[in-house]
This record gives sequence, C-alpha cells and structure tokens, in this order.
Amino acid sequence: MFWQEDDDKPAVAITDDIVELIFKIKCQAIPVDHAYALSQSVLKVLPWLEEDGAGLHTIHVVTSGNGWMRPENPDELLYPSKRTRFSLRVPKERISDAEKLDGVELGIAGNSLIVSEMKIKQIEPHETLFSRYLITDEIEDEEKFLEGIFEQLKSMDIHVRKMMCGKENRIKTNDGTIKTRSMMLADLDDEASLKLQKTGLGSLQHMGCGLFIPHRGIKAVSSIPSSSEK
Repeated sequence: MFWQEDDDKPAVAITDDIVELIFKIKCQAIPVDHAYALSQSVLKVLPWLEEDGAGLHTIHVVTSGNGWMRPENPDELLYPSKRTRFSLRVPKERISDAEKLDGVELGIAGNSLIVSEMKIKQIEPHETLFSRYLITDEIEDEEKFLEGIFEQLKSMDIHVRKMMCGKENRIKTNDGTIKTRSMMLADLDDEASLKLQKTGLGSLQHMGCGLFIPHRGIKAVSSIPSSSEK
C-alpha cells in the first residue's frame, strides 16, 4: 500500500468528450471469466472499440445478499438480474455508432446476452477510483507493482497520493492467460479523477483492463498496515 497525507484538491470543469454508455441486458448466465469472449463478440458489431478513448466494462453482479458470493472458479457462472447493466466508455463522437448494439444478441462462450435501451452517463470526478483489472506484466512483488503504476501515472501528470493493491485475477484468451490485479486510488483531485476515468491505464481496455470506476470512500483504510509493515 502507498499512502500520503491529504492536500487541498482544486475543482475542475466537467466535459463530455468521453462518456459512459449504459445498456440493459437480458442474460440467463455468463461465465465469471467472460472478458475475452464478451469483447470479441462486441468487436464484431463495434470494431472501433479498440481505439484510444474506448473501453468495455465487464459484467458484475451483486456479491452479497442471502449468503451468495462471487465464485472463485473462472469457469463457473454468474446469474445477472434484471438490474444488471453492461457499459462502454466511448468518445462522444462514437455515441451514435454504439447504438448499433441496441437489440443485438451477443454470444458469450455459449451463453446469450441481449443488449438494449442505451443511456448516456456523464463522467464525473470521484476522489476514490477502483480498477478491477490492471495488467501486472508478470510482476509478482506488490511493492514493485505499485512503483510501476506510480511511474505510469506520473508520466500522465497524475500525482497519486494513496494506492492500494487488491486481489489477483487471470483472464483467459486464445493467445494465453493475462495476469491482473485490482487497484484502488484514493484522495484524487477532480482533474486527476476525470483524466484517469477517461483515459484509463494501459492496454486491452476493450477487454475491461485498466478502466477505473468510482468507489465509495476508504478513509478507514489508512489504518491498515502496508505489506512492508506486516
């Protein structure tokens, strides 16, 4: 964990050059590890999704309630509810192109997923952001991974003060397995938060890697010892 104390954070104007597109879905079941299959299916309809400024968020369902927890086995199934949504991050000039997904049935590893009713959501600043999948490039040591992410953010003129690694994850593709880790960034100023949500971090964003989403505040996390203190 990387942690520094707060500074005052200046406000910044919100723009709509990059937006989130939220779709309803109809889907009985989908594999836990569906990033590659979903992206390949969507790319058949929206081949430009691999362009800079575009990305695909994988589908996640509620992981608590009635004792249900997200399966650890990547081949097990998730069961989306009527409230489960699928979303894309796209430049505003691609909004009309993305409408081609409306009504399309996507095949996801033998499962059917029908997309409908696109809504546009403006990206807003949040002081705490979370990425489910940041590519690790085979870096096993958590501190080295954090240092690498810190330098990448610094090169983007994003000066992060608080970072914390989460769980490791693997994404299977036809070309091999991609190792990732989740990451939380806290106490971001508005400018950094907007930039990071709009640009993401690293490659394979069309498979959900390197995309950041808002997360509830984590003030209490400052009391958790870093790996070097354990």
